[in-house]
Amino acid sequence: MSWFVFALLSAVFAAATSILAKVGIDGVNSNLATAIRTVVVVVLSWGIVFITNAQTGLTSISKKSWIFLILSGIATGLSWICYYRALQIGDASKVVPIDKLSIIFTLIFAVIFLHEEFTVKTLIATLLIAAGALVLVL
Repeated sequence: MSWFVFALLSAVFAAATSILAKVGIDGVNSNLATAIRTVVVVVLSWGIVFITNAQTGLTSISKKSWIFLILSGIATGLSWICYYRALQIGDASKVVPIDKLSIIFTLIFAVIFLHEEFTVKTLIATLLIAAGALVLVL
């Protein structure tokens, strides 16, 4: 499968995550809900690692990769904690569009840190995403 198919599936699963989380978080502390979700993700991820025999690559991971994967994990954890709290106190239809502003931050960070190209097309898309999020929230 291509990167596009996986990205599209990611979007579908992310949408399902939002709806399932909003229903599941009712009456549950948002930090506890995040911890439960994290345990499920850990078990699922390691299950896939062992099913695909990917654990053999564990010892060949560089120090740089370890550092950045750990930092990415910290960012993911903080994102999930904030996301679940926002879902608990706000409407999913408003929380999710704001959360998806991460697209804009990703584009900006990709230019700054990865030296990716920022084109007129990227600028237009960024403005449309921001406008769309604002329209949905207001």
